Amino acid sequence: MLVVYLLLSIALIIGLINYLRLHPFLALFVVAIFFGFAAGMDYQLILQTINDGFGGTLGKIGLVIIFGVIIGAFLENTGGAYALAEAVIKLVGKKRVPTAMGILGYFVSIPVFADSGFILLSPLNKSLSKKAGISLAGSAIALAMGLTIAHNLVPPTPGPIAAAGILNADLGLVLALAIPISIVALIMALLFATKFAARTYIDPNPDVSQESIDLRMKTAPSAFKASLPIVVPIVLIMINSRLRIIPVEEIASWQSFLMFLGEPVIALVIGMLLAFTLPKKLNKELISTDGWVGKSLKDSANILLITGAGGVFGKMLQNSGIAGVMGDALSDLNLSFFLPFLIASAIKLAQGSSTVALITAASIVFPMMGSLGFATEMDKALLVISIGAGSMVVSHANDSFFWVVTQMSGMNIAKGYKLHSLGTLVIGLTSIISVLIISLFVN
Repeated sequence: MLVVYLLLSIALIIGLINYLRLHPFLALFVVAIFFGFAAGMDYQLILQTINDGFGGTLGKIGLVIIFGVIIGAFLENTGGAYALAEAVIKLVGKKRVPTAMGILGYFVSIPVFADSGFILLSPLNKSLSKKAGISLAGSAIALAMGLTIAHNLVPPTPGPIAAAGILNADLGLVLALAIPISIVALIMALLFATKFAARTYIDPNPDVSQESIDLRMKTAPSAFKASLPIVVPIVLIMINSRLRIIPVEEIASWQSFLMFLGEPVIALVIGMLLAFTLPKKLNKELISTDGWVGKSLKDSANILLITGAGGVFGKMLQNSGIAGVMGDALSDLNLSFFLPFLIASAIKLAQGSSTVALITAASIVFPMMGSLGFATEMDKALLVISIGAGSMVVSHANDSFFWVVTQMSGMNIAKGYKLHSLGTLVIGLTSIISVLIISLFVN
């Protein structure tokens, strides 16, 4: 019966979010309590599970999410994203606009949410596409796919960080695997955009002139400076992960200090401090309650609440004993990493939000890890990426990002499904196939 209650709980989460428009935080929280009662858990155990699930999850990754959102706000508001765009275009060539926008979307989406990133870069994309004399369809889909890939696979984006925290995965190892897998997905996305999507003609019809973009660029930081808040934390986290394989008694003091700097919270604090150097002048208004920092803290509250509620749901599943039941039932099917991919895909397909899909799927899979044979640090890291791959499949009419892409690119719904939705299926399948191939060599 526990499996039936789980399926009913997932259906309730989707129904409450989709049809009653209930906030995902409340949906996850209420359904977690429902599952606890349905599973026959003791009242005191339910209360303890709520506290442990919410506090334990946010205790691990709450601050990382907050500092990541602050970095994104400074990169967005200072024009740093435009500076990165200009550097990428110089690198790949002005005629290769889809390639440039895909690469740019990939980097920008690490600190900036995909919806915000598309809105921010859409005027630039239209202007460049018009100047190059190409269809907006190819460059818009390349941008959307680049944003989607990093948003779902690459920390310190909040979704992958939350999933890694729930699954107790080594964030440095997740990064080390997510970067090459996401690059493979990006290559497939660019091929899809240039060989398929670009065949559909959409007039770029830029709504922001190149002159206004050039004016914004005059106050923007350099591309190198704008990249530091993103690149430095990633490098530090990966160094930390690498040093962890050294026996404790053999670690030198300077290595210990590097490990401290590479702890995700400290690495993101360093990234935030680097982001503070992006404005021409850092005045007190920018870091005040009403400034960029204050707005970032308000924006981060939403993802923090959803993540915490996901932790409660996951802990409730763990304490109910469902792990053994489902593990025994599914272990014989030998679905490996395709199982978490399917779970995340089903949740994404049903309710639209990739972040909710990442957090909910991670919460469902966590108590089953032992039964399914996911025991090593490598398994946990690949598990995070397989869930991230599933959370991309597929973006359609119940996803806000679908409407951002289609409405800002002049696509009707039919073109949106043909280009954007199909594109997310391509990158999701590419990512999970990459995970499955890697798992054959490391296990």
